[in-house]
Amino acid sequence: MQFKNPELLYALFLLLIPIIVHLFQLRKFKTEYFTNVALLKRVQLQTRKSAKIKKWLTLLTRLLILSAIIIAFAQPFFSKTNAFKVKEETIIYLDNSFSMQAKGEHGALLKRAVNDLLNTIEDDQNFSLITNTSTYKNTTIKAIKNDLLELDYSSNQLEYKTALLKSSQLFTKQENTLKHLVFISDFQNKGTEFPVLKDSIISLNKVVLKPVNKSNTLIDSLFISKRTANNIQLTAVVKNNSKTAEVIPVSLYDNETLISKISVDLNSTNNAVFTLPTNKTIEGKITIEDANLAFDNTLYFSITKPTKINVLAVGTDTKYLKGIFTEDEFNFSTLTTNNLDYALFDNQQLIILNELESLPSTLITALKDFTDKGKIVVFIPSNNGNIADYNSFLQRFNASTFNTLNKQEKRITSINYAHPIYSDGVFEKQVTNFQYPKVNVYFKHQNNSNLKILQFENGQSFLSQKENLFIFNAPLNKDNSNFKNINLIVPTFYNIAKQSLNTSNLYYTIGQLNTFDVAVNLNKDAVLKIENNNQSFIPQQRYFNNKVSITTTDLPEIAGNYQVKNNTEILDLVSYNYDRNESNLTYLNLKNNSNSNISNTIEQAFNTIKNETKVNELWKWFVILALVFLIIEMLILKYFK
Repeated sequence: MQFKNPELLYALFLLLIPIIVHLFQLRKFKTEYFTNVALLKRVQLQTRKSAKIKKWLTLLTRLLILSAIIIAFAQPFFSKTNAFKVKEETIIYLDNSFSMQAKGEHGALLKRAVNDLLNTIEDDQNFSLITNTSTYKNTTIKAIKNDLLELDYSSNQLEYKTALLKSSQLFTKQENTLKHLVFISDFQNKGTEFPVLKDSIISLNKVVLKPVNKSNTLIDSLFISKRTANNIQLTAVVKNNSKTAEVIPVSLYDNETLISKISVDLNSTNNAVFTLPTNKTIEGKITIEDANLAFDNTLYFSITKPTKINVLAVGTDTKYLKGIFTEDEFNFSTLTTNNLDYALFDNQQLIILNELESLPSTLITALKDFTDKGKIVVFIPSNNGNIADYNSFLQRFNASTFNTLNKQEKRITSINYAHPIYSDGVFEKQVTNFQYPKVNVYFKHQNNSNLKILQFENGQSFLSQKENLFIFNAPLNKDNSNFKNINLIVPTFYNIAKQSLNTSNLYYTIGQLNTFDVAVNLNKDAVLKIENNNQSFIPQQRYFNNKVSITTTDLPEIAGNYQVKNNTEILDLVSYNYDRNESNLTYLNLKNNSNSNISNTIEQAFNTIKNETKVNELWKWFVILALVFLIIEMLILKYFK
């Protein structure tokens, strides 16, 4: 039992006064004389005993009456918390991620949650609400009703730990407050358990919204599976998370024009294959129909006419390079040190130093300026090269220098599969036993700090990278190495060249770090923008001589096909899609979470909060008791002789 006015209980000490009065008889008795006292003695014995009992009963009832009145004024109550003494704060987290598109018993989980909030929370109740995209502090349901009704699904997914932290930070630091956190979500499994709320002052109430159907069919990814001179073969990976197999139609659009439509039997294959012409610009999308989740039913992509990369080889014996850098994708040119024109460097994206025996200081300076503009240099030494020149060149790039020329045959046995030039589809799996290339002589590094890409069997580098400089440690001529005869040479040089101009991919994922280059010469004051009919934004961008490097993360917010523009001029096409990690409808098991209340509906959660703070007031009962004792006293005084 608790009291609203406990200080009034001190009045109970006043009950000592009637006790003292009853214990000490202060009345003076008057003596009366009788001639015959025999009868009087008998009456005196009877009345004295009954009067004493009546006196104690009267004292008891009066004490009980006064006690009941005093306790009633102290306002006693029963409650789990000292609700009369503290204020209440309520914070609501509403998950509006894409998994909340799943259908519950009464429609989409998010839409149903919004309706339940509007129907459950009283109009004048003060609370704060946070979603994955918005925060409303110290508001009422009436003030944010329209915002809630217009609340859309967001690709911005908050980890449970982050959502708990952001929600907890909305509570004030005032003491003696009841803090209630209502966490509304489907509690999708994101690879980690739901964190324990360390603040014991906060009462956590989880509202678990469960979908009726946990199956989902989605377009997972898209890639170019084959490329010829005339055609591009696109493969869309379709996934079905349900146990029942089905045949679904997969449609390919260019803008809003249907190009192709095929049926995919998810029991036998998960791929839909389309063929497109090579030299056609396409702002495409691939769609399926699935009633459960809508965000992963469409995958946007863009195909543009490829921008040719300018490659310059300086040196002799460059025929093998010409076979790699074909005319359909590259503008390949060669120079020798005798006719070297530094003015040509500005138009190149990649320069290959092919076994030059000496490196003039003017060439080193020009190459350093070249890489500072975001371009790439490949250095291949000569077995007759000047080590002093080579080391001056390497030092200028802060790369590890050469020590000596080692005249011992070595095999190239180790591949860094995680490096970008090998990680994107070059190998289907990691190979541990293959036809090892070999060299007869190679340069050893001193304290190699470069990023190793290919290594000899002794751990020394054959190919390494220092920022925009790729370094071979051995000549590639046929007298020294058979590397030219190994298939690995093609993806090595091809992907190095592709890195020199990072053209846009088929599509990018919203929320991830995405970078691509736009080949264009711009004024310093020019600013590129990315836009479509729904959204326009200015991305992070870096300017170089003949390209602009663009970086995006959280923008755009809406999946779709976009155009990269300089004012009204369209420079490139780029597509963005939502992350597919919410497509798998598996959920956390919250039964082991003992530090919180778990509800299946919002109404149930708020009823739990009300029960925790419910006050059962008892003062009325004590008033009734006082009246009862008063009646008892009156009866005693009237009928007790």
